[in-house]
Amino acid sequence: MHTCRLQFTDLPDTIPIFPLSGVLLLPRGQLPLNIFEPRYLAMVDDALATNRIIGMIQPRGCNGSLYEVGCAGRIVDFSETEGERYLITLSGVCRFRIREELATNLPYRTVVPDWSTYTADMQAEEAAPNVDRARLSRMLQTYFHKQEMSCDWDKVEITPDTALLTALAMICPLKGPEKQAILEAMNIQSRTDLFMTMLEMAASADSDEDCCH
Repeated sequence: MHTCRLQFTDLPDTIPIFPLSGVLLLPRGQLPLNIFEPRYLAMVDDALATNRIIGMIQPRGCNGSLYEVGCAGRIVDFSETEGERYLITLSGVCRFRIREELATNLPYRTVVPDWSTYTADMQAEEAAPNVDRARLSRMLQTYFHKQEMSCDWDKVEITPDTALLTALAMICPLKGPEKQAILEAMNIQSRTDLFMTMLEMAASADSDEDCCH
């Protein structure tokens, strides 16, 4: 699918939102999604017919409320499968705060986003974070082992820091509030520091549990 570089002024005044618990999209991250609910199939159809922008956001609780901050992504890959399903990939564009949720006749929810806090998401890629790759690798091996997750360690070694930390924060099965905290971290360095702390705490908690058995 054709892609282009969006400018801050290209960001729309309203966007559809896709609330998903435990799912994190970060600027410049790539998020594959399997769409099957009729309302979200309609959302994808409408997005493809316009600017291809969809806002990912986490629900807060079970009463339909949402976290205030989400991340908009642009559909950069699309395919239709048997059984009326869409397989899409969103490329993270810019975070937003919900300014207002709109009352519409659409089957999915739409909001007025406030992009102003996150203008830096649209600028040239910021400096790579300061990260101890050896320490990160050790913690990841412990974490992935505990989670029974596989990993291509050769690929980890050659992936640049920013891309690696973005991908890891998105794919690691952290709790919803933890993923939200990562999303709301202001820059890649604070995001990296927070993610490393979460990995360390997870490894430490697992070690403490092992010592008690």
